[in-house]
Amino acid sequence: MDYTILLRLVCAHLLSDFLLQPNALVKKKHEKVVWAHLLHSFIHAAAAYLFVAQWQCWYIPVIVFTTHLLIDWLKVGHKGLLPFVADQLCHLMVIVVLWLFLTEQFYGFALQLAALFASSEVWAVIIAYLLILKPSSLLIGIFIERWEDNAKSKKKLLTNFSSPDETNPDTGLFNAGRWIGYMERMLILTFILVGQFEAVGFLLAAKSVFRYGDLKEAKDIRMTEYVLIGTLCSFGIAILLGIGVKCLFLS
Repeated sequence: MDYTILLRLVCAHLLSDFLLQPNALVKKKHEKVVWAHLLHSFIHAAAAYLFVAQWQCWYIPVIVFTTHLLIDWLKVGHKGLLPFVADQLCHLMVIVVLWLFLTEQFYGFALQLAALFASSEVWAVIIAYLLILKPSSLLIGIFIERWEDNAKSKKKLLTNFSSPDETNPDTGLFNAGRWIGYMERMLILTFILVGQFEAVGFLLAAKSVFRYGDLKEAKDIRMTEYVLIGTLCSFGIAILLGIGVKCLFLS
């Protein structure tokens, strides 16, 4: 399949949506200023038309302008990660459909998607990434529960596998520990699946450096052992899962 036009459309979108959209324009859009939305959508349409460079396809800027204006207008008033991701996915879907229409590759693209999701390797990788999130956190929590009361003193211990207390700012950012655990296991699994085992050691070393200050201040061997057990459990689950998927399905 030819991805040239798709890449050009994506490049035009990234350029227009981020580099060519100053903060002042973003603020006006959030305030539902019509001219700001029209200007932003016009920039997208012009960029797409210029990047694709198929001058006879006059409908390219029309489609990009209309869909971008509608999607951005519906997003107004919704802030946060989820609205941002949903907004970008909607724009990407429009780009993909437009690319398929321009290149007449609907059938080939559908066949590739069908072949992709018919593969056991793909489903094994998806399941692996799902397992290293909440299921792994629950498993680690159950395993280290026996040492929790013995390790904690007056302050709640903040680790990579537990969530800090929402009502106590001294314990750290709310849910940050949980997301640190998620991200570290996702990185480890990714490194193993692509065959970069050295990067796992680098990640463990980097985390040890960041943890050194906390453990040094604690001056408590119980806390040190507690953190070490949780960290090794987190790394161990991701490593074993990655090796299992790689050996059973990707070899």
